[in-house]
Amino acid sequence: MGSLTLPRRISVLGSTGSVGVSTLDLLDKAGAEVEVAALTAGRNVERLAEQARRWRPKLAVIQDETKLGELRDRLAGSGIEAGAGASAVADAAAADAQWVMSAIVGFAGLAPTLSAARAGAVIALANKESLVCAGPSLLRTSRLAGGVVIPVDSEHSAIFQVLDPQNAQHVSRLILTASGGPFRTWTAEQMAHATPEQALAHPNWDMGPKISIDSATMMNKGLEMIEAAYLFAMQAERVDVLIHPQSIIHSLVEYADGSTLAQLGAPDMRTPIACAFAWPDRLPWPAPKLDLTKGPLSFEEPDYDRFPALRLAKAALAAGGSAPAVLNSANEIAVAAFLDRKIGFLDIAAIVADTLERVEAEGLAEEWDGDALEAARRIDAMARRVAGEVAGGFARART
Repeated sequence: MGSLTLPRRISVLGSTGSVGVSTLDLLDKAGAEVEVAALTAGRNVERLAEQARRWRPKLAVIQDETKLGELRDRLAGSGIEAGAGASAVADAAAADAQWVMSAIVGFAGLAPTLSAARAGAVIALANKESLVCAGPSLLRTSRLAGGVVIPVDSEHSAIFQVLDPQNAQHVSRLILTASGGPFRTWTAEQMAHATPEQALAHPNWDMGPKISIDSATMMNKGLEMIEAAYLFAMQAERVDVLIHPQSIIHSLVEYADGSTLAQLGAPDMRTPIACAFAWPDRLPWPAPKLDLTKGPLSFEEPDYDRFPALRLAKAALAAGGSAPAVLNSANEIAVAAFLDRKIGFLDIAAIVADTLERVEAEGLAEEWDGDALEAARRIDAMARRVAGEVAGGFARART
Protein backbone atom coordinates (compact mmCIF):
# COMPACT_ATOMS: atom_id res chain seq x y z
CA MET A 1 0.00 0.00 0.00
CA GLY A 2 3.03 2.30 0.12
CA SER A 3 2.32 3.89 -3.23
CA LEU A 4 -1.06 5.11 -2.01
CA THR A 5 0.53 7.28 0.70
CA LEU A 6 2.25 9.43 -1.92
CA PRO A 7 0.53 12.49 -3.38
CA ARG A 8 -1.36 11.54 -6.52
CA ARG A 9 -2.59 14.05 -9.08
CA ILE A 10 -6.23 13.47 -10.03
CA SER A 11 -9.15 15.11 -11.81
CA VAL A 12 -12.87 14.45 -11.37
CA LEU A 13 -15.10 15.11 -14.37
CA GLY A 14 -18.71 15.45 -13.22
CA SER A 15 -17.74 16.05 -9.60
CA THR A 16 -21.19 17.24 -8.48
CA GLY A 17 -23.09 14.17 -9.73
CA SER A 18 -23.69 11.02 -7.70
CA VAL A 19 -20.48 9.25 -8.83
CA GLY A 20 -18.38 12.39 -8.53
CA VAL A 21 -19.64 13.07 -5.02
CA SER A 22 -19.01 9.42 -4.08
CA THR A 23 -15.47 9.67 -5.47
CA LEU A 24 -14.55 12.67 -3.34
CA ASP A 25 -16.30 11.18 -0.31
CA LEU A 26 -14.30 7.96 -0.73
CA LEU A 27 -10.99 9.81 -0.98
CA ASP A 28 -11.91 11.83 2.11
CA LYS A 29 -12.88 8.80 4.17
CA ALA A 30 -9.80 6.86 3.03
CA GLY A 31 -7.52 9.75 3.90
CA ALA A 32 -5.95 9.45 0.46
CA GLU A 33 -3.18 11.97 -0.20
CA VAL A 34 -4.16 13.45 -3.54
CA GLU A 35 -3.50 16.65 -5.42
CA VAL A 36 -6.56 17.67 -7.42
CA ALA A 37 -5.79 19.10 -10.85
CA ALA A 38 -9.35 19.82 -11.95
CA LEU A 39 -13.00 19.50 -10.97
CA THR A 40 -15.80 19.93 -13.51
CA ALA A 41 -19.58 20.11 -13.27
CA GLY A 42 -22.56 20.69 -15.51
CA ARG A 43 -24.78 23.30 -13.82
CA ASN A 44 -24.43 22.90 -10.04
CA VAL A 45 -22.16 25.88 -9.46
CA GLU A 46 -22.80 26.04 -5.71
CA ARG A 47 -21.66 22.47 -5.06
CA LEU A 48 -18.73 22.81 -7.45
CA ALA A 49 -17.50 25.89 -5.59
CA GLU A 50 -17.86 24.10 -2.24
CA GLN A 51 -15.86 21.14 -3.55
CA ALA A 52 -13.22 23.40 -5.04
CA ARG A 53 -12.69 25.25 -1.76
CA ARG A 54 -12.38 21.91 0.03
CA TRP A 55 -10.04 20.15 -2.46
CA ARG A 56 -8.15 23.18 -3.82
CA PRO A 57 -7.86 22.16 -7.50
CA LYS A 58 -5.87 24.28 -9.88
CA LEU A 59 -8.94 24.54 -12.12
CA ALA A 60 -12.74 24.38 -11.62
CA VAL A 61 -14.94 24.30 -14.73
CA ILE A 62 -18.69 24.67 -15.09
CA GLN A 63 -20.09 23.49 -18.42
CA ASP A 64 -22.96 25.99 -18.37
CA GLU A 65 -21.24 29.15 -19.62
CA THR A 66 -23.94 31.39 -18.14
CA LYS A 67 -22.73 30.43 -14.66
CA LEU A 68 -19.08 31.42 -15.10
CA GLY A 69 -19.58 34.77 -13.37
CA GLU A 70 -21.18 33.13 -10.35
CA LEU A 71 -18.40 30.53 -10.16
CA ARG A 72 -15.75 33.25 -10.22
CA ASP A 73 -17.57 35.14 -7.48
CA ARG A 74 -17.79 32.03 -5.30
CA LEU A 75 -14.08 31.29 -5.81
CA ALA A 76 -12.91 34.90 -5.38
CA GLY A 77 -9.70 35.08 -3.36
CA SER A 78 -9.10 31.33 -3.49
CA GLY A 79 -6.50 31.36 -6.25
CA ILE A 80 -8.47 28.67 -8.10
CA GLU A 81 -8.85 29.28 -11.83
CA ALA A 82 -12.46 29.18 -13.08
CA GLY A 83 -13.52 28.13 -16.55
CA ALA A 84 -16.74 27.40 -18.42
CA GLY A 85 -18.02 25.66 -21.53
CA ALA A 86 -17.62 22.30 -23.20
CA SER A 87 -14.17 23.07 -24.58
CA ALA A 88 -12.97 24.12 -21.11
CA VAL A 89 -14.24 20.80 -19.71
CA ALA A 90 -12.30 18.93 -22.40
CA ASP A 91 -9.19 20.98 -21.59
CA ALA A 92 -9.60 20.15 -17.90
CA ALA A 93 -9.76 16.46 -18.79
CA ALA A 94 -6.40 16.78 -20.52
CA ALA A 95 -4.79 18.45 -17.49
CA ASP A 96 -1.68 16.92 -15.99
CA ALA A 97 -3.44 14.24 -13.95
CA GLN A 98 -2.38 10.64 -13.41
CA TRP A 99 -5.94 9.47 -12.67
CA VAL A 100 -9.16 10.86 -14.11
CA MET A 101 -12.65 9.99 -12.93
CA SER A 102 -14.93 10.25 -15.98
CA ALA A 103 -18.39 10.65 -14.47
CA ILE A 104 -20.14 13.11 -16.79
CA VAL A 105 -23.55 11.70 -17.66
CA GLY A 106 -24.56 11.29 -21.30
CA PHE A 107 -22.96 11.91 -24.68
CA ALA A 108 -21.41 15.09 -23.26
CA GLY A 109 -18.89 12.87 -21.48
CA LEU A 110 -17.35 11.51 -24.69
CA ALA A 111 -15.17 14.49 -25.70
CA PRO A 112 -13.53 14.98 -22.27
CA THR A 113 -13.02 11.23 -21.86
CA LEU A 114 -11.23 11.11 -25.21
CA SER A 115 -9.13 14.09 -24.08
CA ALA A 116 -8.08 12.20 -20.95
CA ALA A 117 -7.31 9.14 -23.08
CA ARG A 118 -5.05 11.15 -25.41
CA ALA A 119 -3.21 12.45 -22.35
CA GLY A 120 -2.38 8.87 -21.30
CA ALA A 121 -4.16 9.06 -17.95
CA VAL A 122 -5.59 6.16 -16.01
CA ILE A 123 -9.30 6.64 -16.69
CA ALA A 124 -11.80 5.48 -14.10
CA LEU A 125 -14.75 5.19 -16.46
CA ALA A 126 -18.27 5.78 -15.15
CA ASN A 127 -19.57 7.34 -18.37
CA LYS A 128 -21.38 4.60 -20.31
CA GLU A 129 -21.82 6.67 -23.42
CA SER A 130 -18.09 6.95 -24.12
CA LEU A 131 -17.86 3.23 -24.65
CA VAL A 132 -21.25 2.78 -26.29
CA CYS A 133 -20.67 5.55 -28.85
CA ALA A 134 -16.95 5.15 -29.54
CA GLY A 135 -15.67 2.22 -27.49
CA PRO A 136 -13.08 0.79 -29.89
CA SER A 137 -11.64 4.25 -30.65
CA LEU A 138 -11.53 5.23 -26.97
CA LEU A 139 -9.79 2.03 -25.88
CA ARG A 140 -7.32 2.22 -28.76
CA THR A 141 -6.53 5.88 -28.06
CA SER A 142 -5.88 5.16 -24.39
CA ARG A 143 -3.66 2.19 -25.16
CA LEU A 144 -1.57 4.07 -27.75
CA ALA A 145 -1.05 6.95 -25.30
CA GLY A 146 0.16 4.59 -22.59
CA GLY A 147 -2.97 4.88 -20.46
CA VAL A 148 -5.57 2.41 -19.30
CA VAL A 149 -9.34 2.38 -18.87
CA ILE A 150 -10.65 0.86 -15.64
CA PRO A 151 -14.44 0.44 -15.40
CA VAL A 152 -16.32 1.94 -12.46
CA ASP A 153 -19.82 0.59 -13.12
CA SER A 154 -20.24 -2.07 -10.45
CA GLU A 155 -20.99 -4.78 -13.03
CA HIS A 156 -17.93 -4.13 -15.16
CA SER A 157 -15.74 -3.59 -12.13
CA ALA A 158 -16.84 -7.04 -10.95
CA ILE A 159 -15.83 -8.64 -14.25
CA PHE A 160 -12.58 -6.67 -14.27
CA GLN A 161 -11.72 -8.10 -10.86
CA VAL A 162 -12.48 -11.77 -11.59
CA LEU A 163 -11.65 -12.14 -15.29
CA ASP A 164 -8.18 -13.67 -15.57
CA PRO A 165 -6.61 -12.18 -18.73
CA GLN A 166 -4.45 -15.27 -19.15
CA ASN A 167 -7.57 -17.43 -19.38
CA ALA A 168 -9.81 -15.01 -21.30
CA GLN A 169 -9.97 -17.41 -24.24
CA HIS A 170 -11.63 -19.95 -21.97
CA VAL A 171 -14.53 -17.68 -20.95
CA SER A 172 -17.93 -19.02 -21.99
CA ARG A 173 -20.08 -16.10 -20.84
CA LEU A 174 -20.03 -12.78 -19.04
CA ILE A 175 -23.17 -12.45 -16.93
CA LEU A 176 -24.19 -8.99 -15.79
CA THR A 177 -26.60 -8.86 -12.91
CA ALA A 178 -29.49 -6.39 -12.71
CA SER A 179 -31.67 -5.44 -9.78
CA GLY A 180 -34.68 -5.27 -12.10
CA GLY A 181 -35.31 -1.67 -11.06
CA PRO A 182 -38.48 -0.30 -9.47
CA PHE A 183 -40.78 -2.03 -11.99
CA ARG A 184 -39.37 -5.55 -11.80
CA THR A 185 -42.74 -7.03 -10.78
CA TRP A 186 -44.99 -4.56 -12.60
CA THR A 187 -47.14 -5.57 -15.54
CA ALA A 188 -46.83 -3.77 -18.86
CA GLU A 189 -50.24 -2.19 -18.20
CA GLN A 190 -49.04 -0.82 -14.87
CA MET A 191 -45.83 0.52 -16.43
CA ALA A 192 -47.86 2.29 -19.11
CA HIS A 193 -49.17 4.60 -16.36
CA ALA A 194 -45.89 4.97 -14.42
CA THR A 195 -44.91 8.48 -13.35
CA PRO A 196 -41.38 9.92 -13.37
CA GLU A 197 -41.43 9.88 -9.55
CA GLN A 198 -42.15 6.15 -9.51
CA ALA A 199 -39.50 5.43 -12.14
CA LEU A 200 -36.89 7.41 -10.20
CA ALA A 201 -37.43 5.41 -6.99
CA HIS A 202 -34.70 2.78 -7.39
CA PRO A 203 -34.86 0.07 -4.69
CA ASN A 204 -31.10 -0.31 -4.13
CA TRP A 205 -28.98 2.44 -5.67
CA ASP A 206 -28.84 6.22 -5.23
CA MET A 207 -28.30 7.56 -8.75
CA GLY A 208 -29.00 10.61 -10.88
CA PRO A 209 -32.29 10.97 -12.81
CA LYS A 210 -31.05 9.81 -16.23
CA ILE A 211 -29.39 6.65 -14.87
CA SER A 212 -32.39 5.94 -12.62
CA ILE A 213 -34.80 6.02 -15.57
CA ASP A 214 -32.43 3.79 -17.55
CA SER A 215 -32.54 1.34 -14.67
CA ALA A 216 -36.34 1.39 -14.69
CA THR A 217 -36.48 0.61 -18.44
CA MET A 218 -33.44 -1.70 -18.09
CA MET A 219 -31.76 0.26 -20.86
CA ASN A 220 -28.87 0.69 -18.44
CA LYS A 221 -28.30 -3.05 -18.60
CA GLY A 222 -28.56 -2.99 -22.37
CA LEU A 223 -25.90 -0.28 -22.54
CA GLU A 224 -23.78 -2.27 -20.09
CA MET A 225 -23.91 -5.32 -22.36
CA ILE A 226 -22.46 -3.19 -25.16
CA GLU A 227 -19.82 -1.82 -22.79
CA ALA A 228 -18.85 -5.30 -21.63
CA ALA A 229 -18.46 -6.56 -25.18
CA TYR A 230 -16.06 -3.70 -25.97
CA LEU A 231 -14.17 -3.66 -22.67
CA PHE A 232 -13.50 -7.37 -22.57
CA ALA A 233 -13.40 -8.15 -26.32
CA MET A 234 -16.38 -10.48 -26.03
CA GLN A 235 -18.85 -11.47 -28.76
CA ALA A 236 -22.43 -10.25 -28.33
CA GLU A 237 -23.83 -13.76 -27.92
CA ARG A 238 -21.50 -14.38 -24.95
CA VAL A 239 -22.79 -11.45 -22.87
CA ASP A 240 -25.93 -12.13 -20.83
CA VAL A 241 -28.06 -10.55 -18.11
CA LEU A 242 -29.50 -12.12 -14.97
CA ILE A 243 -31.97 -10.44 -12.60
CA HIS A 244 -30.65 -10.37 -9.03
CA PRO A 245 -32.89 -8.12 -6.89
CA GLN A 246 -30.52 -7.92 -3.90
CA SER A 247 -27.66 -6.34 -5.93
CA ILE A 248 -25.05 -8.27 -3.93
CA ILE A 249 -23.47 -10.26 -6.75
CA HIS A 250 -22.52 -7.66 -9.34
CA SER A 251 -21.43 -9.92 -12.21
CA LEU A 252 -20.26 -13.42 -12.96
CA VAL A 253 -17.67 -14.91 -15.30
CA GLU A 254 -18.46 -18.39 -16.59
CA TYR A 255 -15.53 -20.48 -17.81
CA ALA A 256 -15.50 -23.36 -20.26
CA ASP A 257 -14.70 -25.91 -17.53
CA GLY A 258 -17.93 -25.15 -15.68
CA SER A 259 -16.42 -22.81 -13.09
CA THR A 260 -18.33 -19.60 -12.47
CA LEU A 261 -16.59 -16.80 -10.57
CA ALA A 262 -18.55 -13.97 -8.98
CA GLN A 263 -17.70 -10.70 -7.25
CA LEU A 264 -19.86 -9.70 -4.28
CA GLY A 265 -20.21 -6.40 -2.50
CA ALA A 266 -22.67 -4.05 -0.85
CA PRO A 267 -24.59 -1.85 -3.33
CA ASP A 268 -22.32 1.15 -2.81
CA MET A 269 -20.57 2.91 -5.71
CA ARG A 270 -17.62 3.81 -3.53
CA THR A 271 -16.44 0.19 -3.62
CA PRO A 272 -15.84 -0.02 -7.40
CA ILE A 273 -14.44 3.53 -7.29
CA ALA A 274 -11.93 2.40 -4.66
CA CYS A 275 -10.97 -0.52 -6.89
CA ALA A 276 -10.40 1.78 -9.86
CA PHE A 277 -8.41 4.25 -7.78
CA ALA A 278 -5.98 1.79 -6.23
CA TRP A 279 -5.74 -1.00 -8.83
CA PRO A 280 -3.81 -3.30 -8.71
CA ASP A 281 -3.55 -2.46 -5.01
CA ARG A 282 -6.47 -2.15 -2.58
CA LEU A 283 -7.56 1.00 -0.76
CA PRO A 284 -8.45 0.64 2.94
CA TRP A 285 -11.51 2.67 3.89
CA PRO A 286 -14.53 2.12 6.18
CA ALA A 287 -16.41 0.20 3.52
CA PRO A 288 -19.82 -1.36 4.21
CA LYS A 289 -19.34 -5.07 4.83
CA LEU A 290 -21.58 -7.86 3.62
CA ASP A 291 -23.60 -9.98 6.01
CA LEU A 292 -24.78 -12.92 3.93
CA THR A 293 -26.76 -14.34 6.86
CA LYS A 294 -29.39 -11.61 6.53
CA GLY A 295 -31.29 -13.19 3.68
CA PRO A 296 -31.15 -15.43 0.61
CA LEU A 297 -29.88 -14.34 -2.79
CA SER A 298 -32.35 -14.87 -5.63
CA PHE A 299 -32.09 -14.84 -9.42
CA GLU A 300 -34.45 -14.81 -12.38
CA GLU A 301 -34.33 -14.49 -16.15
CA PRO A 302 -35.02 -11.02 -17.59
CA ASP A 303 -38.34 -10.48 -19.36
CA TYR A 304 -37.50 -9.16 -22.82
CA ASP A 305 -41.19 -8.49 -23.57
CA ARG A 306 -41.82 -6.22 -20.59
CA PHE A 307 -38.37 -4.65 -20.93
CA PRO A 308 -37.74 -4.38 -24.69
CA ALA A 309 -34.76 -2.07 -24.16
CA LEU A 310 -32.66 -5.18 -23.51
CA ARG A 311 -33.63 -6.66 -26.86
CA LEU A 312 -32.94 -3.36 -28.64
CA ALA A 313 -29.47 -3.11 -27.10
CA LYS A 314 -28.59 -6.68 -28.05
CA ALA A 315 -29.70 -6.02 -31.62
CA ALA A 316 -27.65 -2.82 -31.77
CA LEU A 317 -24.57 -4.61 -30.47
CA ALA A 318 -25.01 -7.38 -33.03
CA ALA A 319 -25.52 -4.84 -35.84
CA GLY A 320 -22.37 -2.95 -34.88
CA GLY A 321 -21.26 0.19 -36.69
CA SER A 322 -23.09 3.25 -35.42
CA ALA A 323 -26.12 1.32 -34.15
CA PRO A 324 -25.05 1.45 -30.45
CA ALA A 325 -24.46 5.21 -30.74
CA VAL A 326 -27.89 5.72 -32.32
CA LEU A 327 -29.45 3.62 -29.55
CA ASN A 328 -27.79 5.76 -26.91
CA SER A 329 -28.71 9.12 -28.46
CA ALA A 330 -32.32 8.15 -29.06
CA ASN A 331 -32.58 6.92 -25.49
CA GLU A 332 -31.29 10.23 -24.11
CA ILE A 333 -33.94 12.12 -26.08
CA ALA A 334 -36.70 9.73 -25.00
CA VAL A 335 -35.71 9.78 -21.32
CA ALA A 336 -35.66 13.59 -21.31
CA ALA A 337 -39.15 13.64 -22.88
CA PHE A 338 -40.44 11.25 -20.22
CA LEU A 339 -38.95 13.30 -17.38
CA ASP A 340 -40.65 16.35 -18.92
CA ARG A 341 -43.95 14.37 -18.85
CA LYS A 342 -44.36 14.65 -22.62
CA ILE A 343 -44.46 10.88 -23.25
CA GLY A 344 -45.35 7.73 -21.33
CA PHE A 345 -42.88 5.34 -19.74
CA LEU A 346 -43.37 2.59 -22.35
CA ASP A 347 -42.89 5.16 -25.11
CA ILE A 348 -39.17 5.38 -24.25
CA ALA A 349 -38.27 2.01 -25.76
CA ALA A 350 -40.73 2.52 -28.62
CA ILE A 351 -39.05 5.80 -29.59
CA VAL A 352 -35.63 4.15 -29.51
CA ALA A 353 -36.88 1.30 -31.70
CA ASP A 354 -38.43 3.69 -34.24
CA THR A 355 -35.25 5.77 -34.36
CA LEU A 356 -33.05 2.73 -34.96
CA GLU A 357 -35.27 1.75 -37.86
CA ARG A 358 -35.14 5.22 -39.42
CA VAL A 359 -31.44 5.99 -39.09
CA GLU A 360 -29.14 4.37 -41.59
CA ALA A 361 -26.12 2.89 -39.81
CA GLU A 362 -22.74 4.46 -40.47
CA GLY A 363 -19.62 2.72 -39.25
CA LEU A 364 -17.16 4.60 -37.06
CA ALA A 365 -13.55 4.61 -38.25
CA GLU A 366 -11.93 1.22 -37.81
CA GLU A 367 -8.61 2.87 -36.96
CA TRP A 368 -8.42 5.99 -34.83
CA ASP A 369 -7.40 8.86 -37.09
CA GLY A 370 -8.36 11.87 -35.01
CA ASP A 371 -11.90 12.00 -36.44
CA ALA A 372 -13.65 9.52 -34.13
CA LEU A 373 -15.16 12.31 -32.05
CA GLU A 374 -16.47 14.16 -35.11
CA ALA A 375 -17.94 10.95 -36.50
CA ALA A 376 -19.64 10.26 -33.18
CA ARG A 377 -20.96 13.83 -33.05
CA ARG A 378 -22.39 13.55 -36.56
CA ILE A 379 -24.15 10.30 -35.74
CA ASP A 380 -25.37 11.69 -32.42
CA ALA A 381 -26.81 14.80 -34.06
CA MET A 382 -28.60 12.77 -36.71
CA ALA A 383 -30.02 10.31 -34.18
CA ARG A 384 -31.17 13.11 -31.87
CA ARG A 385 -32.94 14.90 -34.72
CA VAL A 386 -34.78 11.76 -35.77
CA ALA A 387 -35.56 10.76 -32.17
CA GLY A 388 -36.88 14.25 -31.49
CA GLU A 389 -39.25 13.96 -34.43
CA VAL A 390 -40.40 10.54 -33.29
CA ALA A 391 -40.84 11.71 -29.69
CA GLY A 392 -42.84 14.68 -30.93
CA GLY A 393 -45.24 12.32 -32.65
CA PHE A 394 -45.68 10.29 -29.47
CA ALA A 395 -46.23 13.47 -27.46
CA ARG A 396 -48.90 14.73 -29.85
CA ALA A 397 -50.63 11.37 -29.69
CA ARG A 398 -51.01 11.77 -25.93
CA THR A 399 -52.70 15.18 -26.11
